[in-house]
Amino acid sequence: MTEKYLAQPDLGFIAQVKGLGGDTLKKCYQCATCSVACPIAPENSPFPRKEMIAASWGLKDKLIANGDIWLCHNCGDCTDLCPRGAAPGDVLAAVRSAAIIEYATPKALAKAVNDPKKLPFLIGIPAIWVALLAFITMNYGDTMTKIFNVLFGDALWGRLHWNAHGGGHAISHSNFFSTWFVDMTMIPTATFAVIVFLLALKRFIVDIHANAVAEGKTDKTTLNYKELFQALIRVIPTVLKHDKFNECETNKDRATPHMMVLYGFIGLFTVTSVCFLMMYLGGYYGPYPQLNPIKWLANIAGVSLVIGSGLMIKNRLSNKDTLNTYKDWFILGIVFTLGLTGMLTEMARLAHLEYISYALYYLHLIAIINLFAFLPFSKMAHLVYRLTAMAYAEYGNRK
Repeated sequence: MTEKYLAQPDLGFIAQVKGLGGDTLKKCYQCATCSVACPIAPENSPFPRKEMIAASWGLKDKLIANGDIWLCHNCGDCTDLCPRGAAPGDVLAAVRSAAIIEYATPKALAKAVNDPKKLPFLIGIPAIWVALLAFITMNYGDTMTKIFNVLFGDALWGRLHWNAHGGGHAISHSNFFSTWFVDMTMIPTATFAVIVFLLALKRFIVDIHANAVAEGKTDKTTLNYKELFQALIRVIPTVLKHDKFNECETNKDRATPHMMVLYGFIGLFTVTSVCFLMMYLGGYYGPYPQLNPIKWLANIAGVSLVIGSGLMIKNRLSNKDTLNTYKDWFILGIVFTLGLTGMLTEMARLAHLEYISYALYYLHLIAIINLFAFLPFSKMAHLVYRLTAMAYAEYGNRK
């Protein structure tokens, strides 16, 4: 007896995928060239052929909960070989963006990040906030120090001083934007991003497991989080070496810039963590001397981030066949701006260009806030979702 399935197309989802860069999906006529061409698709139940037909039919639930959409690295092999110009890689990229919006909380913010009309607000609100706190730092720093010392006393061992380096003509960015204000802004913003990710991943993992069981991709009917975490540890080296990305052929040169950006962020995260601990536990504010190892790491990571993101921008501009959407340029612009303003801020400080250094630092802070606040909603969220999907595929012995 033949099983029957009732398909309930979601026309709104089809329109959403088209709006996010998958407007070619209706050109697909299921020739399976994409699945044959993909070098990293599993032999059993390969992608992206089945995802293309699901997107064309508007099967939102089937696609959003499908871990396979994240195993695709959008290398472009399938898109280049597609005889109809259906661009499967671009369609899957659009489906992934739709999945990020679906799992995000609040969804209104996720939609705003993908809407170019909201860009002035995404940049303007952090810009006004930083300008306000900079004004308070420069004009009322002593007053705020007294107020906080009355409220907290020595609870933070005197870390509440606005002008930590004293007066004089030395360039200290804490004299422009208090270190306390930096922490007061960045820590809650980063915490917000982590909470959003945790809430999303809780649903995401449950959904992809249910989908994998239903489609027979795994024989593990019960989800074991301990084993999933162990699988995650096993997958991390693959990500760090970009093994899957290097299997692709058409845009193999994209692997190096991606690795440079990845390691740039890892380096800068390490530097930020060390400096934070040194300030609040060791009482050392910096700036660190240029010969200090932590400064070496910061400079190398910063250069890696700028060059890597710059090469990614260059590749997109030079490759006319690559689909360039707003969501791609949004995150690329933030990453490149963050790295470039960070480097130029330091160079201006070393050159004793006080006001130029402060102006660049102002732009740098805006870029950091944008990165942290919108991380769970932008294309950078791919790193978290793809890593989770790869870990689940390893855990579930993806058939």
